[in-house]
Amino acid sequence: LEPFELIILDLTLPNMDGLEVCKEIRKICDIPIIISSARSDVNDKIEAFDYGADDYLPKPYDPRELEARIHSVLRRYSTKTSGVEPETHLSDFHIDEASLSITYKDKGLNLTSAEYGILKLFVRKQGMVVSREDIIQNVKVINDDSTNKSIDVMVGRIRSKIGNKKLIESVRGIGYKLLK
Repeated sequence: LEPFELIILDLTLPNMDGLEVCKEIRKICDIPIIISSARSDVNDKIEAFDYGADDYLPKPYDPRELEARIHSVLRRYSTKTSGVEPETHLSDFHIDEASLSITYKDKGLNLTSAEYGILKLFVRKQGMVVSREDIIQNVKVINDDSTNKSIDVMVGRIRSKIGNKKLIESVRGIGYKLLK
């Protein structure tokens, strides 16, 4: 039996109320839960979220919306879970989740945990602008009250460790972009 990545739960079940099922599931694991139900009362929705549901989709709905919500919830969970992902090769970077290390052009980078988190985010969003707020929100080891200056200092150290200071471009007033 393969492990599940997500649960789509209807509230109208034969032997137990779906809200109770949601509550029981949340007690034993942290799997994403999307409620899909004909019950559209706001109190049911609030209770579902209180019991740990990640999303609530009242019926009827377009299946494409359900698919979009599944992708959205899984994307959020993949950034917050502490589970180890397989090694990832993106451009000249190689991310090894098991050892929490990143290599650039086959050269190991000696990164702090904050630098690792920032560079991993840059690599995953290569070619896109990453704001300082994105860094604070997505890198667990960085405090919410970190200043732009402290993030700038960490990015500067990453640039030095990579050995190519032009690879991470500053986007004035917003953040950074890892060039392709």
